[in-house]
Amino acid sequence: MTTYAEGDAFPEFTMETPDGGTVTKADLLGKKTVIFFYPKDNTPGCTTEARDFSALKSEFEKAGTHLLGVSKDSARKHQNFIAKHDLTVDLATDAEEAGLSDELGVWGEKKNYGRTYMGMIRSTYLLDADGKILRIWPKVRVKDHAAEVLAAAQGA
Repeated sequence: MTTYAEGDAFPEFTMETPDGGTVTKADLLGKKTVIFFYPKDNTPGCTTEARDFSALKSEFEKAGTHLLGVSKDSARKHQNFIAKHDLTVDLATDAEEAGLSDELGVWGEKKNYGRTYMGMIRSTYLLDADGKILRIWPKVRVKDHAAEVLAAAQGA
């Protein structure tokens, strides 16, 4: 794992999309991108976050910003998640060992009710059109997060 900071180039990646295709860093170049990492499809916080970003998608588009949600869930689970909640954001699967979430350090040790386990640490990255990190939100709280990220994208 490398430590990434604002101003650094975002790492290269290839991830599976729900339609069986792939998304790479190169696919995202040319416009700003928000990449939000979330723990698990169809859980309350993750559903709220994905729905909040979906509700603001047209505003992100007006700000020249693409949205991409990432978890370790399978492409099939992503398909179900999208259909069940009418999501409009793009999703990708980072299920590979030593994948993007590992590289960024957003896959790590978590504690809940005295139990320690490995999981996705909810985090968001705003990238510029050249793939450099403009802003990082580590350990995100879902309430009002999508609106805060939108404000940052509009100001970038």
